[in-house]
Amino acid sequence: MANMGSFKALFIEQDEAREVRASLTFLSPEQLDAGEVLIRVHYSSINYKDALAATGAGKVIRRFPCVGGIDMSGEVVESADPRFKAGDPVIATSYEIGVAHHGGYAEYARIPAKWVIPLPSGLDLLEAMALGTAGLSAALGIVRMEDNGMTPEGGPVVVTGASGGVGGLAIDMLASLGYKTTALTGKAEEEGDFFRHIGVTDILSLKEIDLEKVRPMEASRWAGAVDNVGGQILHWVLATMCQAGVVASIGNAADFKIRTTVFPFILRGVSLLGIDSGYGAMPLRQRVWTRLGADLKPPHLQDFIRVIDFDELPDAFPAFIEGRARRRTVVRILGATK
Repeated sequence: MANMGSFKALFIEQDEAREVRASLTFLSPEQLDAGEVLIRVHYSSINYKDALAATGAGKVIRRFPCVGGIDMSGEVVESADPRFKAGDPVIATSYEIGVAHHGGYAEYARIPAKWVIPLPSGLDLLEAMALGTAGLSAALGIVRMEDNGMTPEGGPVVVTGASGGVGGLAIDMLASLGYKTTALTGKAEEEGDFFRHIGVTDILSLKEIDLEKVRPMEASRWAGAVDNVGGQILHWVLATMCQAGVVASIGNAADFKIRTTVFPFILRGVSLLGIDSGYGAMPLRQRVWTRLGADLKPPHLQDFIRVIDFDELPDAFPAFIEGRARRRTVVRILGATK
């Protein structure tokens, strides 16, 4: 064990009344979970899932107490796995991290080696967390759609929930690859300038769609779609796909239920692809992270980044629960101990 003293962490606990609270505290090395790789965490990030866990607004924590934070980037302190050595820059996201295994909201984390990825060439530790699970999800969607035949020449791609982290990063990636993109959003007026800055082709307001009157098949509009919201918006997306169109289903910000028909699938050959950034196979994850440091790296990534200090973290979660958060919030962990 490395020579470590106590270190700062965001501890999520549940009391006898089942009330969830998250607070900054100090832990000892013995309180870390099992794993082959000990990481000195430099950065983490805030995802909607993190806010649900820390506030108790969603039942995503599977054990109490737990250190929050499903994403982390940092430097290996020690490793029992020969693939990693002290000083290596690494990232770890998803799997059980931050929900059933102590996560990235701590100065140190011990993680199973099978969850750890070397920092890809082309990214630094801050950029890796500006992407985090949101960037991985967006990139997974694009790669899966490309694997299923989507090309820039095939037609436009619509991105729903475009003002969120996944949606914005997806637009930036797609535009940089030469795709014509349409941002579907309920915040068209306030986000319009930013969408145009990152290369969107068109902006479509949710106010223009009557979701109660969507027919099983509408006029063909999209060769591809990145859907972050689910519900009847996904039904509308499916109904408006072109022949052999591909849809990446990433989120359920509107609803986890969908009421639709088989017609888009059997009459237009539409493919609905489920995107799992939580437990997806490591070879695909590594492939996508490699591309995130290369051709899929968002050219406007710096414009997505808001960095906060570790001490500011507990007060940052309500904005995510209330839908006020924009783009990507990175948490600076390194140097938190005072």
